[in-house]
Amino acid sequence: MIDSHCHLADEAFAEDLDAVIDRARAAGIARALVILAGGDGAEAARAERVAARWPEVRLAVGVHPHSAAAFADDSDRAAAVVRRQFDGTGLARAVGEIGLDYHYDFAPRDVQQAVFRVQVRLARELDRPVVIHTREADDDTLTILRDEGEGAVRGVLHCFTGGAALAAAALELGFYLSVAGILTFPKAAALRDTVGRVPLDRVLTETDSPYLAPVPHRGGRNEPAYVAQVVAALAALHGMAPGEVAARTAANFDALFRP
Repeated sequence: MIDSHCHLADEAFAEDLDAVIDRARAAGIARALVILAGGDGAEAARAERVAARWPEVRLAVGVHPHSAAAFADDSDRAAAVVRRQFDGTGLARAVGEIGLDYHYDFAPRDVQQAVFRVQVRLARELDRPVVIHTREADDDTLTILRDEGEGAVRGVLHCFTGGAALAAAALELGFYLSVAGILTFPKAAALRDTVGRVPLDRVLTETDSPYLAPVPHRGGRNEPAYVAQVVAALAALHGMAPGEVAARTAANFDALFRP
């Protein structure tokens, strides 16, 4: 199994990182993509510890839309920060998470869009995939991906919670959809219906830990080991054995991120 999106270098794991990694391996988690905030030196240092303890992890680096306001005066600087960190991180495989968040609007929308655009351009230059965060901003997210990606940028919509229209648009762009613990929530029937119609060769599994712990761990800190619950829920949707779903989604991860 693969956890295609986790924040394992977050402070939430600082005190018991070794135990968290041990539980992930014991649960059958082969690899994970650890998401780093561009320019966060403390998190980058913690990521070195993660990689030393779990050499199979790979990294993604990006400026999250919540942090876009720091680059309001010069959006190109966001790309420069990410490029510098990417170039100095041998395990970096993707630009992200990047995108738009109109739910919280922690940064003005025009600033979010400008910062998002320069990072999609950077991914195109680096020939690396993007990890996309989109919340209540689907139309603008898709427009920017089409405009700046120019059909050459591949990637994933992480923690997918959208409907059939967003799923279809993402698939048309050649993107993958990544599902998280929300898939296990009792009130997520609509999401399960949408995800169940997505071809399995375009799906990834993730935890987004330490957030969004799946049932039966909901309400507590999430961790990579719990991606097993996501795999099981996805397998139930397709009427397949969890092991087969794990193998297929792992192959998708390898195809996208070239770990």
